[in-house]
Amino acid sequence: MDDVQQRTDDHGPLAGFTVGVTAARRADELGALLTRRGAAVLHAPALRIVPLADDSELLAATEQLIDQAPDVVVATTAIGFRGWIEAAEGWGLGEALLKRLRTVELLARGPKVKGSVRAAGLTEEWSPSSESMAEVLDRLLEEGVDGRRIAVQLHGEPLPGFVESLRAGGAEVVGVPVYRWMPPEDIGPVDRLLDAAVSRGLDAVTFTSAPAAASLLSRADERGLLPELLTAFGHDVVPACVGPVTALPLQARGVDTVQPERFRLGPLVQLLCRELPARARSLPVAGHLVEIRGHAVLVDGELKPVPPAGMSLLRTLARRPGWVVPRAELLRALPGTGRDEHAVETAMARLRTALGTPKLIQTVVKRGYRLALEPAAGTKYDA
Repeated sequence: MDDVQQRTDDHGPLAGFTVGVTAARRADELGALLTRRGAAVLHAPALRIVPLADDSELLAATEQLIDQAPDVVVATTAIGFRGWIEAAEGWGLGEALLKRLRTVELLARGPKVKGSVRAAGLTEEWSPSSESMAEVLDRLLEEGVDGRRIAVQLHGEPLPGFVESLRAGGAEVVGVPVYRWMPPEDIGPVDRLLDAAVSRGLDAVTFTSAPAAASLLSRADERGLLPELLTAFGHDVVPACVGPVTALPLQARGVDTVQPERFRLGPLVQLLCRELPARARSLPVAGHLVEIRGHAVLVDGELKPVPPAGMSLLRTLARRPGWVVPRAELLRALPGTGRDEHAVETAMARLRTALGTPKLIQTVVKRGYRLALEPAAGTKYDA
């Protein structure tokens, strides 16, 4: 491994990138995984989970299922299934509920849910490897649901497509609302994440639940930022989802997402470790290899943090590497600087200082600036 690659690896594959985290649960774990690989993390829980241990709806549904056995019970989330059993135990109904669940066809959506089912001393009838509710629905419809009573543990929000399809097939569907997603008590972090996304201050946003994705889109819509957010997701900010169910609210808005093959936090982070560096711009400039990342630049593998104004200038220069970019155009790239071209000179001086290699950017007297691209790179210079 050469010296440049070694220096790059020392910083971690996500060094110089900023990743937004919308998770309410396991946010610390996800943030730690990202930070360990060099990323800067902006955490903004897009919702909060409200347990329903004291909720009359959950108590009523539990008593109803104990008294009148369903034919099928569908467990959709591990935390939700555990919460249901714990709530029943708190009401003194735990043993009665477990006894009832041993007599029904119990379906578990994926391995994590299956683990919670077995931890309760139960055995699932079947579980899809895909963790997809669509596959669960297909199995039920193939079996035939007409006249059957099916209990569905709701995972924070209704499952209208799933429930409606069962009812259209003739099933009686009983919802088991174990917990609800609610807006965060402090909306400030969400707004800061939205502002960072639309201003391209983020390189990626991670989603680990469909309600979180829906909540972020809803807040963007309330603030009039939805078109800008969707544009950002379509071009510069990577929307990374833990799986296909999580991606549904984004896909409904026409957003293409990236997803790992295995629907877990570790593979999600590994996916970003490949995806973000692959999108970074690398250029041979003045005898150095320059890689432009979100909030930093790698110069021959050495990480150089750069202020936001400097990154704006550098990205503008990199759109036409080797060509002269006029000061007026660079001024437009600087946010909130008015008409004083002196702001370009100030920001450019700070950029050169941050890069530590002044010759990377050449001044063309009375015209502007350009990246000193290597002629071997095959890009023409503006004479």
